[in-house]
Amino acid sequence: MNELKSLEALLKDRKANPKEGSYTNTLLNDQEELVKKVGEESVEVILAALQQGPERLISEAADLVYHLSVLLVAHDVSWDDIEAELASRK
Repeated sequence: MNELKSLEALLKDRKANPKEGSYTNTLLNDQEELVKKVGEESVEVILAALQQGPERLISEAADLVYHLSVLLVAHDVSWDDIEAELASRK
């Protein structure tokens, strides 16, 4: 199982079985905070790409993918849905 699918499965489980004190559950329960974090992480990816080098870009991109994955799970959208959309654009 690739890492995105593994992350998605973990997030879906956390949504179905909330754990007290979980950062993921905090985000899943606060839509405004979640979209704010996606925006913040997007800006950090841009800054890393422009000024901070590949290692920092990788780290920030991973943060963005995590937060985007939480957003997708919150809205019952899967990475398969994203892949299908990308495939339809060929």
